[in-house]
Amino acid sequence: MMAEYWSNLAMVTSAVVYLLALAAFAAEWAVARRLEPVGAPAGVLVGAGVGAGSGGLDEVDPAPSPADERARLRTDMFGRMGLALTLIGWASHIAGVVLRGIAGDRFPWGNMYEFVTMAMLLVVTFYLVLAFRGMRWLGLPVALLTVLGQGLAVTVFYVAVAPLVPALHSVWFIVHIVVACTAGAAFNVGGMLSILYLMKSRAERRETIRGYLAKLPSAARLDEVAYRFHAFAFPLWTFAIAAGSVWAEYAWGRFWGWDPKETWSLVTWVVYAGYLHARATAGWRGKRAAVVAIVGVACFWFNFVGINLLVSGLHSYAGI
Repeated sequence: MMAEYWSNLAMVTSAVVYLLALAAFAAEWAVARRLEPVGAPAGVLVGAGVGAGSGGLDEVDPAPSPADERARLRTDMFGRMGLALTLIGWASHIAGVVLRGIAGDRFPWGNMYEFVTMAMLLVVTFYLVLAFRGMRWLGLPVALLTVLGQGLAVTVFYVAVAPLVPALHSVWFIVHIVVACTAGAAFNVGGMLSILYLMKSRAERRETIRGYLAKLPSAARLDEVAYRFHAFAFPLWTFAIAAGSVWAEYAWGRFWGWDPKETWSLVTWVVYAGYLHARATAGWRGKRAAVVAIVGVACFWFNFVGINLLVSGLHSYAGI
């Protein structure tokens, strides 16, 4: 089947190009370490005790040195290179998913290989939208996640194109998978932002911000954007569970049966519900909220991949 061959080639190509993008983004972060330190955000003292006679914050020389200017140019060059490679990998990734659907004459979401490649495509799509809105700095964690996901897909999770099993012949299956993958992509972006928040807030507490962290928004802003992604994803995840229940009634004659996949979907839902509830009622911000968000994305990935590899259940209909 030519379509399947070209799909496989496009998927492998995307994985290789994402790896090159990861190298470019890593170089961007590495070169940024040579940048001169910048002052902390307003209200944070830089070098306490130094310049106390001036009555407050230390003065930061706004004119960069020639070496600092060269480092900034190289940092920007590697960042643009990483973004361009990500865009090329994304185009190849789309071609692989579309050709996979053509080869199977169906929606390409019937097994773990197809689920992971679809989820990674949505993560990269989210990132590209954000990058062209000024959030290119998210490139390294996105590239790392995508290389891991796409690399595992084409090497470990791959299965040949095959017809869908009878349980998957339902419109609710399509709705469930699309919504779950979209929510998962948003959860992953929110989790990455939470990790970056922890890094940035630690640098702010130390009162100097060096290297690539200087290119990130303030810790408070990272926390706010992470919250927005989780608030967007949670209703989608709720709907995905509901749609999955309707599909389960169609396929297996019951709405809920505590299958391992169903159970961990609920566990993931509870963690994120706790995250949003704590922020809304107890005023959780910052580190505690970020830790809960990271636990949530860990639960998501255990449900998304770990259950399929470690536990047998009704959702093991398509093997890996």
